[in-house]
Amino acid sequence: MTELAAAKAALKTQAVETPSWAYGNSGTRFKVFAQQGVPRTPFEKLDDAAKVHEFTGVAPTVALHIPWDKVDDYAALAKHAEQRGVKLGAINSNTFQDDDYKLGSICHPEASVRRKAVDHLLECVDIMDATGSADLKLWFADGTNYPGQDDIRGRQDRLAEGLAEVYERLGDGQRMLLEYKFFEPAFYTTDVPDWGTAYAHCLKLGPKAQVVVDTGHHAPGTNIEFIVATLLREGKLGGFDFNSRFYADDDLMVGAADPFQLFRIMYEVIRGGGFTPEVAFMLDQCHNIEAKIPAIIRSVMNVQEATAKALLVDGDALRAAQRGGDVLEANAVLMDAYNTDVRPLLREVREEMGLDPEPLAAYRRCGWGERIVAERVGGQQAGWGA
Repeated sequence: MTELAAAKAALKTQAVETPSWAYGNSGTRFKVFAQQGVPRTPFEKLDDAAKVHEFTGVAPTVALHIPWDKVDDYAALAKHAEQRGVKLGAINSNTFQDDDYKLGSICHPEASVRRKAVDHLLECVDIMDATGSADLKLWFADGTNYPGQDDIRGRQDRLAEGLAEVYERLGDGQRMLLEYKFFEPAFYTTDVPDWGTAYAHCLKLGPKAQVVVDTGHHAPGTNIEFIVATLLREGKLGGFDFNSRFYADDDLMVGAADPFQLFRIMYEVIRGGGFTPEVAFMLDQCHNIEAKIPAIIRSVMNVQEATAKALLVDGDALRAAQRGGDVLEANAVLMDAYNTDVRPLLREVREEMGLDPEPLAAYRRCGWGERIVAERVGGQQAGWGA
């Protein structure tokens, strides 16, 4: 198989999970901006997600956020997803939107609050059982704002204790994905601030615990591809939350701020054997001012483009240059792949998959955007906290 044929075959197997919350209203810390046609229920979120998959062919699963996507019958929700041509993906917990969590959730100094938080995480595992989801994704806003506010080591002990209880509840084929964030909303200490802390806890927990790399959760200048390479080397990279940031956790469309960084990350994924279903490619974005569905389609396409370029890196030439100490040639090999216009290749891939070669144009022609604006009148629009 030629290099080009191998790249096309790999691209046809790619899967990008879209987040239910990205279809709802979102905004800044100061204002949530409403749009017309936004879903009012988890079922309508799945309807929109199905359109993304229909036109990209590589977005077959949808992540849920609890309690934002809470329903009475999760089997019915899973069936609705299947009827629309998608499946339910990771279950995301929420321990950051309750007054009780002002001083933390599973790291809180009060045992009763920790119990409440852990019970919520166990409820999320119950939902995984009901939906068939394999992944429990955990992000904690826990931390402190002032020196002396709480015991730093004690909070790590509480974190370990809570995670261990949830870990023991996981069933066969289920895993825990632990996310990190170096600041916000806690500004003095954050209880899971970096990949090393997340890795240390996951290593102690066992093989069902892995680290999630949110590409927006890093300080400017951080070498994210090094983190990816290291976690892959240790067998602890569970997946990505793909987005972009200019400053910190901006949650912009993936590849919007630094497409070269996304390419470098994807190269390390492929180089390290991470282009498999065991490494989840998930989006985590807030589309504040742009139309929801087209923005998600664009993000999926950006991931595809970075992946295609990474697949075209001439590995033999790169290794030869590296072994020979030829710095300029090694860099040139990477840059040649990055500078390749892969859009024609991706159009071919889509046509071979029976898809329109231009997903965004096809979506705009289908009339779904106009239909949901006309039909989704009344009720409570989904958004942060709904």
